[in-house]
Amino acid sequence: MNRIALGALGATTLLLQACMFSPGMHMDTDRLIAEDSVEASMVEMVQITPKVLAQESVVRPKRQIPQALLDYAPENYRLGPNDALFITVWDHPELTIPGGQQQPSSANARVVRDDGTLFYPFIGNVKVAGLTQEELRKLISERLARYIEQPQVDVNILEYNSQKVTLSGAFNNPGFRAINSQPLTLLQAIGEAGIDQSRADLSRLQILRDGQIYTLDYDYLTGHPSAVGNIYLKDGDKLHFGLNDARKIFVMGEVPSPTALAYSTSRMTLSEVLATVGGPSPTTSSGREVYVIRGVENLETDKATVFQLNAQSPSAFILADQFEMQPQDVVFVGAAGITRWNRFISQLLPSATLVGTTARAGSDYNDFSNDN
Repeated sequence: MNRIALGALGATTLLLQACMFSPGMHMDTDRLIAEDSVEASMVEMVQITPKVLAQESVVRPKRQIPQALLDYAPENYRLGPNDALFITVWDHPELTIPGGQQQPSSANARVVRDDGTLFYPFIGNVKVAGLTQEELRKLISERLARYIEQPQVDVNILEYNSQKVTLSGAFNNPGFRAINSQPLTLLQAIGEAGIDQSRADLSRLQILRDGQIYTLDYDYLTGHPSAVGNIYLKDGDKLHFGLNDARKIFVMGEVPSPTALAYSTSRMTLSEVLATVGGPSPTTSSGREVYVIRGVENLETDKATVFQLNAQSPSAFILADQFEMQPQDVVFVGAAGITRWNRFISQLLPSATLVGTTARAGSDYNDFSNDN
């Protein structure tokens, strides 16, 4: 959420302070905001019910893999600049190991130049970039046949250096990954690099390919049956895991451990949030006053929403387990008896530095720089 959204959230809290928590008042869930007040047009109070959960699930974005990623099928490896080759001409050691038997294979490697050419005795400079191993083997065999009777040629790749993918963001080992003769899948590349679980936003993995950015919910796709294992990477692909610094759930009020929780997965429920902070305080909290405050970017055109859960209801645990949070939601647990809004404000204001830091952190979803 950007600064505008956070500003709107702050404005929402102040509006709620003015209209809901005047001295002597408590959170009346049946009539939270006077119907004739100006603020009523800016804030909407919603009781969490099975019907509301159904409506929320309808608007939830689908977690699908773009067909363009699935359509790419890797072909045989094609040579390119900086690839190191070991070319064998049977019965002709002077061509195979010009440095002598004592030298290792790497010392007799032939490296493709930056312009895609390779020099080989008798046949001179050969354009090899774009050729497969078999195509280069045939080419050398045909040209050597002018000087050697029925030459037997073999071509092996010692080092794959021309085709690479780049990994940046919340990886344990970001950087380049070479593509070799074995097709490289998305899951293989991520597995080799390793995910920094504490920093990664697992719901937003980005792939930059041919100028197009594709966003995947990696957490969901790897946790449910999907075709994510069929995604192959191609030369020049860039993978980026954004950081979860700007995705928080703020929990305050009558809970044992008020805090800001990192929202690093594709799904976090209200029950998970409450369980993480130790649940509502059994001695000071009100079972009827569990709220989720959800801001908007523009209060002039959209209403901020305050969802209310009656934790005294037998179905409360079921509802809380099905209610999906959104980044930057504020969970507030009210106190038993008369709850005053200034109690909420007194806990919110010390968190202003935290909220401001989150706003300044911003979103790096479209930044493919190495932000280790």
